[in-house]
Amino acid sequence: MPNWPEIIWISSNKKDFPRVLGINPWIYDFAAYNFWARPVGLISCLTMLQLVGCEVGLLDCLYPMWRDVKWPRPARYGTGPYPRVEIPKPYGLEKVPRKFARYGLDFNAVKGALRNMIPPDFVLLSTVMTYWYPGLIAVIELLRKIFKKTKIIVGGIYPTLCMDHAKKNLDVDLIIKGPVERDDNWNLLTQFMGLPRCKVPFRISSKFYPDPNFSIILGSRGCPFSCEYCASKILYSNFMQRPFEDIYEEFLFDYNRGVRDFAFYDDALLFHPEKWFVPFLERVIKKGYKVRFHTPNGLHIRYLTKDICVLMKKAGFKTIRLGLETGNFLSRLDKKLTKDQWDIGVKNLIEAGFNKEDIGVYILFALPGQSDEEVISTIEFAKSYGFRPHLAYFTPIPGSKLFQRARASSIYPIEEDPIFQNNAIWPCYPGGFSWEKRSFFRQRI
Repeated sequence: MPNWPEIIWISSNKKDFPRVLGINPWIYDFAAYNFWARPVGLISCLTMLQLVGCEVGLLDCLYPMWRDVKWPRPARYGTGPYPRVEIPKPYGLEKVPRKFARYGLDFNAVKGALRNMIPPDFVLLSTVMTYWYPGLIAVIELLRKIFKKTKIIVGGIYPTLCMDHAKKNLDVDLIIKGPVERDDNWNLLTQFMGLPRCKVPFRISSKFYPDPNFSIILGSRGCPFSCEYCASKILYSNFMQRPFEDIYEEFLFDYNRGVRDFAFYDDALLFHPEKWFVPFLERVIKKGYKVRFHTPNGLHIRYLTKDICVLMKKAGFKTIRLGLETGNFLSRLDKKLTKDQWDIGVKNLIEAGFNKEDIGVYILFALPGQSDEEVISTIEFAKSYGFRPHLAYFTPIPGSKLFQRARASSIYPIEEDPIFQNNAIWPCYPGGFSWEKRSFFRQRI
């Protein structure tokens, strides 16, 4: 018999509470790479349900859930490629000059794992990008064939931003819009599952992952800024910072089992750092933990004070990503950075001892109406400081201030179907994706 994925179930030893399986679906896309990816919303929901009394488990289709799985060799610090199987392109994207694929665990292995388990009472599903919903639908179809009585619940970014599309296309029993820790959503979920009315803290447990080569840290939800291209305010209406001791406890659990690479998931990591970030770093330094911290989300440069940069360096920060977006400081789509703030922030990083090769700069690319000249000048601006530019391909996000401009400039019907919001197809760039233009910009990096 094949060696199907082993799913870790966590029990609270309470009788008559439901059995809940969380599934992180495959990615269906033109490109995908693991930059410390974890389904944090799904994990937190499972953790909170376990605190209530449920038996919970996780099947992450983007993680090698068992030892003998064929998985590409990891790159630096736990990042790396996913296994991929080429599949037909979605309707409307047939002319995109890129290959389309399913990324993650083998399809038959996932099917075998589901067939060999005791049917759960509920399955929770979530997907990060709006245009990844084909992977979500594939999992739902599989579940309907295998589990006849199991209730299926979907939440996360896709239904929150594209609820009408989700209602029309998902064969599920409940769709939740917005974060599950919000009181109305938590009450809706627990009532649907027949659980006692209760309130539990927002927590994140990585116990579902056997022997992980990295873990995540999330100290806050949301962002205090309202950038025109971002969805943070739509997803989380209020900026919330978590208790320092909860964050430290989650970190310590993974550190004690050998994890040394940690990625911060905060959208505004440095905002009000005295709340939890500074105490956390001071504890890490005092205890002498030898770790590597990474910031895949761009840091707010205006908050890189001398003291913060020194603490970050002493604590073990290795991968630094800065949210420059554009070098045109006189005409920005946000109000979060000036030229003086940029100069002060990067100076503080260098003086704290960070190597320039560890510092990357995010530059927004393919915005509605953006010229090639602006992108090139921003690339040259970042390089003039000795930093490596990283093009952040623009994703048109429903509900954001920039979405209507994106709709007007796109060659695709981005409002009709989220599949056309995929940043890999450059939906708002004149003519869409081309290998020639990709090479043109990459040569300048």
